[in-house]
Amino acid sequence: MQKFLNTPELYVPPLAPHPLPLPSKLPQKLTAADVKALFPMQAEMQGYCPVTYLDGKQRYEALVPGNIEYAALYRKKLYIFESEEKLQKFMRSPEKYWKQTLPHKLPPKKEPVFLTALPLTGYLEQGVATALIKAMNEVGCLKPKFPFLSVKKTALLFIAYHLKAFNPRSSDYMRKKYKRKLDRFIDNCELIPYLGTKMTKKYKEPPNRPIDFDHKLHTFLSLKGVDPTSL
Repeated sequence: MQKFLNTPELYVPPLAPHPLPLPSKLPQKLTAADVKALFPMQAEMQGYCPVTYLDGKQRYEALVPGNIEYAALYRKKLYIFESEEKLQKFMRSPEKYWKQTLPHKLPPKKEPVFLTALPLTGYLEQGVATALIKAMNEVGCLKPKFPFLSVKKTALLFIAYHLKAFNPRSSDYMRKKYKRKLDRFIDNCELIPYLGTKMTKKYKEPPNRPIDFDHKLHTFLSLKGVDPTSL
């Protein structure tokens, strides 16, 4: 600004070496909605970011697809950019980036892969791996044992309840329902270690037993032959 104030006549016609462009000749920043409204107009350079390409010395590796969130209209042509930073560089010097040609060899198009189209191992990895790891970590730390069931079946039921209780795609009602089932399942699994520590070899009169001992022993015995999923 100080340079302009010192010698303003150098920066405006008739002494200015280049006249200021008309507003219609300046690049216009667009929103994603603006870009969609221009349909069927196609982005120049097949949608690759012109700034990334030129700044990358027009190497093959510098062919990076743009994002319609960062777009501009210049000389009646649509350009999309990799980032806000690249868009701003174009807005400052559009004449530097606007007229480029692509090489004959282009990177393969990145097409979305649907989850259900993946092989089984890929589907499990992308779809349920995180939830399974959390459930298996929980069962490994707790080491539950349901009365009258094998350790393997107990672990499988625990994981099933855990997946149901923490499924982000389920409704809040369903998650709460299975969280209660999981809590009851854990409570029943804790009967064995509790009775193992409280039960003695010698008979004790009821008044001499822990307050909740009889109740938990009765609950333990009542679980014989019962399907845990029905509880």
